[in-house]
Amino acid sequence: MTFFKRRKKDEAFYRFFKNILGFKPRKTDIYQVAFIHRSKSLEAPMGHRINNERLEYLGDTVLSSVVADYLYHKFPYEGEGFLTETRSKIVSRNNLNKLAKKIGLSELIQYNKEQHGIFKSIDGDAFEALVGAIYLEKGFKFTQKVLVDRILRVHLDIEAISQEEWNYKSKLIDWGQRERKKVSFEVINITTQGKKGSSRKEYEVQVRICGEPAESAVEYSIKAAEQLAAEKSYKKLQEQGLIA
Repeated sequence: MTFFKRRKKDEAFYRFFKNILGFKPRKTDIYQVAFIHRSKSLEAPMGHRINNERLEYLGDTVLSSVVADYLYHKFPYEGEGFLTETRSKIVSRNNLNKLAKKIGLSELIQYNKEQHGIFKSIDGDAFEALVGAIYLEKGFKFTQKVLVDRILRVHLDIEAISQEEWNYKSKLIDWGQRERKKVSFEVINITTQGKKGSSRKEYEVQVRICGEPAESAVEYSIKAAEQLAAEKSYKKLQEQGLIA
């Protein structure tokens, strides 16, 4: 059973694959699912909802493996810590959101536009779902070649990314220790997005400095929310001249 009308000419869809990814998709239904955000889920028999979350889960694992292999060979003399941190930077939701917008993927995503403001990672999620779709149709080796040749080497400055500041949580804690100010992180809210069967929890974490609230952030994991809240707090302190 198909949920999509096959159109001979879907110019934006096929132009994206030809110009950005360098191949023509055959099982187009898989890729169309990759572009469906949960807010626009399709209803299937037995109450199953069709959206890109399962493909996102798959693509996340494939992408991480491809990036790990790429970095291992690109930086033959760097240690495990450097490789792990650089991979984390590349596959971070913030970086994938930017990448999806840069390559034009964001324009293909189907979502509830009235709720767009609450979706913090819709673009990066769709990119991972796309990776999952390519893997399902073409296999790992083909997916790896596309990601390396058409994405990593073309659209990302890996050298620059490897040098970017990253662990703001550690930097903020170190600053607190130097200044004798207690820095802590507190989960102040947990919400569930989506319907039963396809829901995800979002965590709002707030930074506290000497017990006083600083910046807060919302993400799909406590760890990611802590890092984002720490980054916002650290940069705010820099603006205030409290951190050089």
